[in-house]
Formats: sequence, C-alpha cells, structure tokens
Amino acid sequence: MNNKNTISKIKSFVFKNNTDVQEYHLIIEIKNKHLTYQEQLQNLFETFKEALKETYPNAIPVFARFFLSDACNQINTLKEKTDRYIPCAISYIQQSPANGTKIALWVYLISKVKVTMLAPNICKIHHGEYKHFFAVNMHGLGNNSEIQTKSILQDYIHKINKEKCTLKDDCIRTWFYINDIDNNYAGMVKGRNKIFDEEDLTDNTHFISSTGIGGQSANPHELIQMDAYSIKGLKKNQIKFLYALHYLNRTSEYHVRFERGTIIDYGDRRHVFISGTASINNKGEIVYPEDIKKQTQRMWENTEALLLEADMSFKNIGEIVVYLRDIADYEIVNDLFRKRFPNIPYLILKAPVCRPEWLIEMECMGAKAQTNSKFNNF
Repeated sequence: MNNKNTISKIKSFVFKNNTDVQEYHLIIEIKNKHLTYQEQLQNLFETFKEALKETYPNAIPVFARFFLSDACNQINTLKEKTDRYIPCAISYIQQSPANGTKIALWVYLISKVKVTMLAPNICKIHHGEYKHFFAVNMHGLGNNSEIQTKSILQDYIHKINKEKCTLKDDCIRTWFYINDIDNNYAGMVKGRNKIFDEEDLTDNTHFISSTGIGGQSANPHELIQMDAYSIKGLKKNQIKFLYALHYLNRTSEYHVRFERGTIIDYGDRRHVFISGTASINNKGEIVYPEDIKKQTQRMWENTEALLLEADMSFKNIGEIVVYLRDIADYEIVNDLFRKRFPNIPYLILKAPVCRPEWLIEMECMGAKAQTNSKFNNF
C-alpha cells in the first residue's frame, strides 16, 4: 500500500482466520529523504491516520516502535504527537532508517481487544482468557551496562509481579538496545545472566527470546534500554522453544542466554517470535566474514530452519526488522530483501550487531491459523 502523495509508503500484513480477532503489522517509511524532520514526521502521522481510517478501521494499536536518526533532538516533538494519536505502548529508539531518512514506524494492531495504560511505559491488552503486557523504554540506574541491565530487569520483575506475572513463566520476548554495543554488550550479558540465575532461567529450564542490538536513547548516559512482552494466562504446554540445532547452537555455549525462537499456541492460532538471528553456525562461529551477501543468505537459512521447526515458513511472517552494521550495505541488502520478500513488511536500520564481524542481523514475528481444542482462543 503506497500513500497517494508518494512521500511515504506503508507495507502491511493482515492475519485473518475466520475469527473476530484479526492482527495487523504496519511498517511506514518515508521515501523523500530531502524533507526536514518536521515534514517527515507530519507525513508519517498523516499516512498512519489515513490507513486506520480508510483501510483498517477496526484495528487497535497495541504496540508501536519509532526508529529515529537523532533521538535527542527528535523525541520531544514526536512524543507530543504520539500522546494524542497512538494510545498504546510506544517505544522510541535511535536506530537510523538505512534509506537515509529520519524516522520510521512499526506498529502492531489487533481488533476486538481492550487496551489499558497501566503506567507511561506499560500497556495491558485484554481479550478472552489472556492479558498481554508490553513494557517499553525501560532504563536503569548505575554507571555501567551491567549494573543498568540488572536495575532494568529488577524493575521489570517488580512491575509484572504486580500483575501476577513472573519473568520465568510469563515473559515471552525482550529487546535490549545497547549504546556503544562494542564496549557495552558484555556488561549487558553479564547483568542479564545474574538476574536469570536469580530467577531460575537456566539451561535446564529455559531462557527468553530476545534481540540484543546497537541502539541509543535520547539520554546518552542511558547505556541500556529494554522493551519486553509478557502474557498472563498461558499454560506451560502452550509455550515451546525453537532450536534448529543442525544450523544453530544453544546460545549459552558462548555464555549468552536467550532462546533462538518461541512459539505460543492458542486454540485458533500460533504465534512465532524469532530472536535476533545472524550468520552463525551450530558451533557458534561467524559464517562468511566480510561478505554481506553470503551472510544475508545464511541468516535467512537459519531463520527458515527455526520456522520449519515451528511448522511455519516465511509465508506466515508479519514483519521483519533488519539491522546493518555498515549503512553502505543498504542498497545490496534492500535489493536482496525486495526480491526474496516482496510481500512481507520489512524495515532496514543502521544498528551494529553484538559481534563486529557480523554485518547483518534480523528478527521477525508471525502468525499461523490452527484449530487446537486444548487451548483457549487468542
């Protein structure tokens, strides 16, 4: 779907399965990089409002993430607009759109749900037997990335405990954004590992699907920012983890703890969450250093293997976010993605991966219709 004024464009995904609850992913990009930030922002919101009114009138925003080129100078004007037009969990992160523009948006929408803001950074989505919680823009206290990560997770645990959720049983997905990732990623991992030990998240239990990627908040002293998604009401046999061990190894083998992917089974659909995935083999080694094309292909193979384990494919994917270390690779990667995924909404950002030799990483989320009498519908 292209906006009629051609300044911006929407890529969209709609999940329908003959129930009253439909899901949507919208990615809005600005096409004209010669506009000022104010002009780009205005056009993005006009495009979004027009889409909701004319194309998706029953869709309710539940989670949105804005990607900015200069958060410090852009976030105040942006927040003024989002407070008026998007009453849901809204994440803001400095990860420049790789096409050279200043702002882009990914928004997740659902029909027939009730949205309640529990706090400025926590949103509850209520439907049927389940309560979904999105937490965004979480920051911690401390003078290094390890201490800040521990502080963030402790605060998050405290907040979800109030909703009778726990990190171990109910948290499905996290995103960690690391300022100066080459120097601060190890501290984030160390802090997360310590909290996971306290919460009994181990090789013998499970971890949480996650992306740990370069990103910056509006405050340069905030070394770590976290977003997270938890669900209350799931039974243990509704949650399964994806490994694809012929292609990938357990992350704990190189002292990092997250799941490669997670599926959630409902009575009427299956959700899949694929963590940040790069060009890695089942020994934890980087594959095809210095070759952006071959790294992209291997990244796809790894993701496809995880989806196959979930009895899904790229046809079920609703959105893809792609991270590049070197923005000079944008044209090559965009051409590859455009040819391989002409109908899947994707967004390419400048954001370095946790190892300098990894040139590219991707994450994705999707849904597949199913009928399973063991579980309640979504």
